[in-house]
This record gives sequence, structure tokens and C-alpha cells, in this order.
Amino acid sequence: MNLLQSKNGVDTHYHVFNAGVAIEGARYVPQYSASLSTWLQQAQSVGVGRGVCVQPSFLGTDNRWMVDSLRSNPDVLRGIAVVSPDESVETLKVLNEAGVRGIRLNLAGISHDIPQWSQAHQLWQTLQEMGWHLEVHTDQGKLPQVLQQLPSELPLVIDHMAKPLQAQSNDATLLALKARARVSPIHVKLSGAYRLGDVDSARLARLLLQELGPHSLLWGSDWPCTNHEQFANFETLMAQAHQWIPSEFFEQIMTENPMGLYWNSF
Repeated sequence: MNLLQSKNGVDTHYHVFNAGVAIEGARYVPQYSASLSTWLQQAQSVGVGRGVCVQPSFLGTDNRWMVDSLRSNPDVLRGIAVVSPDESVETLKVLNEAGVRGIRLNLAGISHDIPQWSQAHQLWQTLQEMGWHLEVHTDQGKLPQVLQQLPSELPLVIDHMAKPLQAQSNDATLLALKARARVSPIHVKLSGAYRLGDVDSARLARLLLQELGPHSLLWGSDWPCTNHEQFANFETLMAQAHQWIPSEFFEQIMTENPMGLYWNSF
């Protein structure tokens, strides 16, 4: 697959925001802006023509920047929103019309006990009726604890290679992913290697491919790599993707899987 010629690649994880804008009490406040135009320019330079804009945690449930960007490029962009457990059906429908296809539960750095989400029965029902999924981000090694608290039938996307403690097939996170995949749809994003601590990202990518299969994997740049901005170089990120993904599965993971999940194609 020649991405530079086809521009068919899909970046399933990038962010947009303005400098200095964050919710009250945010643990991180960006000191620079990450614009849609900059992401588009850099992504297209390596053959990525579509993207999924993920609401960053420091903007909370104020999805305006993300939604505005989706509406400016409705054919090539989709979004993942952040909402409250009791979000109204009306608001979710508005987000859906804007191009949102799921919600994100970002537990990094906070408690992984989530009773308010475990009991969000109306929200989960609405998500499934609209064909959405839940995107989950946890601290390292915490995913199994979170999966136990979520409805077993809920489609999931797991951020940043699921962040296991080890790149081993008997790691609790890998075992939990395999168990979940047997009962409901699950995808894992190959992204954010710098968020894995000492875990070898190339070894982990091969392990995820082996244990879950290529149909369960996506790729994301994590641009602009908040708190790790030195890695926000698309040429380097794409070279890493080629290291992670065997050539025979590259088109499936870079294009077919995300097109099916976010655009209902393939």
C-alpha cells in the first residue's frame, strides 16, 4: 500500500485545542495551540487523508472545538467526544450528526473505580442504538479492572496499545483483551509508544497482532503528543507504524479497519 499516492491512511487518534484553554482544575493546560490545519498538513504529507479527532481530557465535556473541526471537514473527519454518564439522548444525537462516533472514558491519573459509569444503563443503550463505541484510556496495568465494570456487550476501542505491564501473552491486560474479544467487538489503537514506560512497543504490537488478529487493530498518531511533544513528527510516527505492522496487514489496519469502524465502509 502506497499511502503517499493514495492518501487513504486514517489517523484514529489526534487532538485539536487552543493554547491556555482548559477546564477548571485540569492537570494539564496546553501552552500552545494544536490546529486542524496543522494536523491536516502534516498528516497528508505521509499519506493520511482521514482522521478521528479525540476530545482531550483537559477540555472535559466541552466538545465545541472538536465538533467545529468535524463540521468543517465532514467527509474526512470523525470524532470521539467526552460526555457525562447521564448525558441526554438529544445531545448525543447532535454529536452524532456532527460526525461523532463514540465517547471516551479517560481514567489516566484518576480512580479506576467507576460506579457512575457502570450504572449508566441509558447511556450504554443509546450508544449501541446509534452504533457508537466506548473508547477507554487507563493507567498502565489497570485495564482488566475497568473491563470488569463495563457491560460485556459494549463495543470498545482501547487507547495506546492497552498499556499492559509487560509485552507478554500471559500479562493480565492481554488476557483480559482476549477474553473480551470473545464476547464483544474490541479494537486496540497502535499509538502512544512513549506512554508505555519500559514496555517494548514493537514487541507489544506484534503480540497484539498475534493475540487479537489484524481485524482488531487501528493506528493513531496521538498528535500533538501532549506532554511528549518531541515525538510529534509524522514521518517518524509513520516509520514506527511500518515497524509495528507487517506489510501484508498494513492496508487493513491503516485503512480498512478504521473505515469500517468510523465510516461504515468496507
